[in-house]
Amino acid sequence: MKQVYLGKFYNYKPVTGRRRPAAEPDSFNAKLREMQLYFGLEESGDVDPQTVVAMRRARCGLSDVEPFRKTMRWTNRTLKYSISRLSSKLTAAHVRTAFRQAWKLWAQAVPLKFRRQRRSDADIVISFNNKYHEDGSPFDGEGGILAHAFFPGPGIGGDVHFDDEEAWTINAKGCNLLAVAVHEFRHALGLPHLSDPGAIMFPAYNFGLHTVLQLSFQDDKDIQEMYGKRKISLNRPPMKTPDKCDHAVTSMQQELVFFKDRFIWRAHPSFEQIGITLIASLWPDLPAHIDAAYENTNKNSMLAFKGSQYWEGSSLHVKHGYPRNISEFGFPSTVKSIDAALYFREHVSEFFVGGECWRFDEDAERIMEGFPKPIAHEWPEVDSPVDAAVAHDGWYPL
Repeated sequence: MKQVYLGKFYNYKPVTGRRRPAAEPDSFNAKLREMQLYFGLEESGDVDPQTVVAMRRARCGLSDVEPFRKTMRWTNRTLKYSISRLSSKLTAAHVRTAFRQAWKLWAQAVPLKFRRQRRSDADIVISFNNKYHEDGSPFDGEGGILAHAFFPGPGIGGDVHFDDEEAWTINAKGCNLLAVAVHEFRHALGLPHLSDPGAIMFPAYNFGLHTVLQLSFQDDKDIQEMYGKRKISLNRPPMKTPDKCDHAVTSMQQELVFFKDRFIWRAHPSFEQIGITLIASLWPDLPAHIDAAYENTNKNSMLAFKGSQYWEGSSLHVKHGYPRNISEFGFPSTVKSIDAALYFREHVSEFFVGGECWRFDEDAERIMEGFPKPIAHEWPEVDSPVDAAVAHDGWYPL
């Protein structure tokens, strides 16, 4: 799996023959580090569990190192597209609506028009296909590669193919057709993948659980550099991937993990760079916009809180039966959410809610007697409310 993945998406070519020249670099590890950097993982060059999770994510079939040339673009301002083969999972009306909405999103950013037609002279031909479909890039069934597209050009250039065996939907379940179509249509316009995990053009499937599909700042910038900018903007300002990680924070083995919106930042003592990736990249079952999190080192588990619910995970998997309600910790119904959480010392956790802190006995599984107490009383040098807290190297930064 690993060599096939790197070969397809990072141009890895295994060394043939029995012996490798002493001066030749380890191509596999170099390509693996390149992939890890792209996905915001530790650039260890090792096939660790987090790298395996990233490799198993549903994604686009185009390479992440596809050569990009600005000459691969359409010169006409009205592009014609046709649908040659419909989905076996969705109605024709649902497919046409999803594609119309996907083209509209790009048309809001650049002065292009997209028109569906039935004639054979379409610039872009869209189809749903199974396995081998005469383009040299067979699909792999449900999961794995969702779709692929071809950069502008004659013949097959600009065409878009979807794997008909995927669980295509028009909602948050399965694979949302609109989200994947927006991604693939940009390839059909001539633009490659982006390593920004907040971008529509990030290679892994990201956007199915979001009700509002919107171009990121980088998506918007790149397409306008190629085709120009609309004189009158029809959409909201593009989203920019956050450059601050000032929300929930927890330790995770040797790392510090920061949560904000859909993203996580990971700081490892062995690596200078702090990697950013999506929460869904590591924990697909965790929601976005985590309020608080902490690591229980005795149980080797991480707890994450959002609103009145919490999740417990171990080894990159959320445990069965979650989410659960925070009332299980003994919080009264007046506590609707947690501001911050801290594994305070062995077998003891601290929760911060407004101006109060609640100390929790992990062994007895109850709030300790006398709590809650004012944060100013227990933590006199800490301003309230507390946004985030973590125990690290014997310190308790808040």
